[in-house]
Amino acid sequence: MIPAETLPDARALAMRAVHRAVSELRRGTPVMLTRPEGGLILAAAETVGARGLAELGTAALSPPVLLLAPARAAALRHATAPALATPVEEEAVAMLLPRALLAPEALRAFADPVIEALLPPSGETRLAMAPAGADAALNLAKIGRLLPALVAAPASTAALARLDIVSVSEADVLAYPLSAAASLARVAEARVPLEDAPEARIVAFRAADGGIEHLAILVGDPIGFAEKGGAPLARAHSECFTGDLLGSLRCDCGPQLRGAIARMAKEEGGGVLLYLAQEGRGIGLVNKLRAYTLQDQGLDTLDANRALGYGADERNFMVAATMLAALNVPRIRLLTNNPDKVAGLAACGVEVVDRVQHQFAANGVNDAYLQTKAQRFGHLLA
Repeated sequence: MIPAETLPDARALAMRAVHRAVSELRRGTPVMLTRPEGGLILAAAETVGARGLAELGTAALSPPVLLLAPARAAALRHATAPALATPVEEEAVAMLLPRALLAPEALRAFADPVIEALLPPSGETRLAMAPAGADAALNLAKIGRLLPALVAAPASTAALARLDIVSVSEADVLAYPLSAAASLARVAEARVPLEDAPEARIVAFRAADGGIEHLAILVGDPIGFAEKGGAPLARAHSECFTGDLLGSLRCDCGPQLRGAIARMAKEEGGGVLLYLAQEGRGIGLVNKLRAYTLQDQGLDTLDANRALGYGADERNFMVAATMLAALNVPRIRLLTNNPDKVAGLAACGVEVVDRVQHQFAANGVNDAYLQTKAQRFGHLLA
């Protein structure tokens, strides 16, 4: 018999259920979103194939609809039927599709604005009332960094046994972001001398569901400085594969990362750089590349994210707050130009005693990107 203390707790089990559902959606398999009032069978428009649609149709109690994030539906209203002409600001949108559009290729075109032009002119779409649980369904897609567009239909729980479909509860999906952040724990650490900071350590954090690790780069001795009452320099840096690793000129992430480490090495008490697995303001690398394509077609960063169905910022500041608490660093001077970071960390219990400017000159490629940061995201750039 397994000792009770080694069994996962209810929170870990709930997060595990979310991860399993996400994995199924990513491979094109339907999942069941359960609610007290009844379940929804779901498939991701981005990944579902003919087999997944057939399984969904077998379990559906009524014709399926296409669920869209409100931002994506608003972007579509200029490219599809007049039924979408009314802007939708807050709630998930459901579309009834003719049979010809309930096909993998058409669904992907509805979900992805990059290939939207491939939509066939096959009948009129109509708006329908979004089913209960639609918002949780779209959140599930976002957790998996999929485009927030899902085929959905009410389904009986008998479909679970008949088709061997993974299920997840609406409550567990909605609780997932905070649960995952709160469960972060240190799993490994090592001394890693850096080019601009010879005295540095990297501490890895992992959530109870075994998800992607977040890293804390400790430059100097910020923990000791904090224990003496000091407020070390800190930065919450969202990972950027293109900027941090490849040196992309489209953003300022690489200079911000290396500049922060170099500055912390010169500061009394050093600093803490939280390297967070929240690429592209939380939309993921694949979706960031899609957003880049849309930017090349004339959209700015904010409108490109909205066209994909995402909000202006999908990051979870509780992740950074939990890591700082685990490191015993309750007070910081935050290296950022983004007032939303200051407010977000403060709301999560971090005492931000000062905001420290962290600006780098435009390079001729990222000029419009930086202008959008200032004008539309509210970054404090001189």
